[in-house]
Amino acid sequence: MTDSADAADAAAGVGDELARARAALGLSIADIAQQLKFAARQIEAMEQNRFEDLPSGTFARGMVRSYARLLKLDAEQVVGRMAARVAVPDNAAAVASTRRPIPITDSDRRGNLIYAALSLAILGGIAAVVFEWQRERSSAARLSFVPAAKATLEPQRTAVASAVALPNLSPLPLVESAPPPARPAGTRLIVMKFERASWVEIRGHDGKTLLSRLNAAGAETTVEGKPPFSLIIGNAQHVRLSYEDRQIDLAPHVKVEVARFTLE
Repeated sequence: MTDSADAADAAAGVGDELARARAALGLSIADIAQQLKFAARQIEAMEQNRFEDLPSGTFARGMVRSYARLLKLDAEQVVGRMAARVAVPDNAAAVASTRRPIPITDSDRRGNLIYAALSLAILGGIAAVVFEWQRERSSAARLSFVPAAKATLEPQRTAVASAVALPNLSPLPLVESAPPPARPAGTRLIVMKFERASWVEIRGHDGKTLLSRLNAAGAETTVEGKPPFSLIIGNAQHVRLSYEDRQIDLAPHVKVEVARFTLE
């Protein structure tokens, strides 16, 4: 068997290994796509060895590497086996093309000189206008004066103002803030603090979704509803959860960085 045939066989086994490892962990393609933020069709392409359907070159290898790491596989060994199926673009030609000198003709040089001369002339005209405006403004400031009649009336206005008694202002009574409204009977409160980005889905006792979104690192989210609650928390080791002011340990519920459990 030739080296190319060996490489093809090794690449063909990559998808099968990924699919078996995912099934062993009890995860669906949708679960993987949600955690890696890839499209479900891209997960299927990797498991079916259709690497040509992935973004070319380095991006395809990076996607396979991320998938293998999530499944706790030897990522570099897996990527090495599929490397022969993914061509890495040759950037040497692109870099060489950018280093080629741009030819400049005599007509281009003359055009640049004319443009520079016009620019200097325009800037000189603007500077002259600004200088003249500043000079006229300074002259007007030196000629301004206060009329004698206005100067005579100022002391009288001050005296009249001082003779007017200020009204007796009574302090306004303090208004006490209303207490927060009481929660409906039978409801419970879930508070989550996120040390890293995490996808969370919470359903209430009636199966309706109370929360389904990606939460940013440093965010804090509060959910109120009637138990029992069904929770799915991604990146769970970096989430702190309290239920009715009682801290909940998520570690016993975590499987491949995802916690699935119920709060009664």
